[in-house]
Amino acid sequence: MRIVSVMFSMFLLLSCSKNDNIPLDNPASQSEEISAVNTVTINRSYLALGDSYTIGESVSQQQSFPYQLVNKLNLKGKNFSAPTIIARTGWTTADLQQGITSAKLTKKYDFVTLCIGVNNQFQNLSKTTYRTQFRNLLATAIKFADGQKKHVSVISIPDWGLTPYGKKSGRDQQRISKDINAFNAINKEETLAQGASYTNITPASRKVATDNSLVASDGLHPSGKMYASWVDAIIATFNQDN
Repeated sequence: MRIVSVMFSMFLLLSCSKNDNIPLDNPASQSEEISAVNTVTINRSYLALGDSYTIGESVSQQQSFPYQLVNKLNLKGKNFSAPTIIARTGWTTADLQQGITSAKLTKKYDFVTLCIGVNNQFQNLSKTTYRTQFRNLLATAIKFADGQKKHVSVISIPDWGLTPYGKKSGRDQQRISKDINAFNAINKEETLAQGASYTNITPASRKVATDNSLVASDGLHPSGKMYASWVDAIIATFNQDN
């Protein structure tokens, strides 16, 4: 990510990874951290693609939405192993494309989530380019799901402008919200066109304006409580036959 002048400090917050050595395709190394509810044979896999919201910047790994999602699905008897995560704080659609290429994944997954675009918006990148790159990423996600479109859930971009940090950023909050809506209109349209599931968490993300418990300690990213609400929304769109 690159940004200039007065926004440099904010860029650092968005671009500094909580872990510069995030395992890309090593769910076995994370399996010990999955809840003890996994008392039967693990046979389902989950791939999470995205940015800081996917790795759970500023919260523990277990509070991130991919890990909360796996635990809750397993409580419902879905029997998933630990998530494989390809994500990093600060990633744009172009960065995620490169990250996927570098990961050299070869297996197929029973469920895939895709949440990407906030850094495209933050950097004022082209919406036209976002549409093209998002479309390609979604097609890739569907391939990872072995062509099972309903086993792919796209998660909308949350509105960071209403967070405590966003309020102090000096940027126009109404402009941020309008921009977020425009990027989400694109990813929703592309998602529905390709037949995947769409989970709209943006309205929930805007509750941070009046509830600080929904924000992590950095004042910018979601708290575990917020991610829990995302998980409920994702499961509501999850194909129950998966």
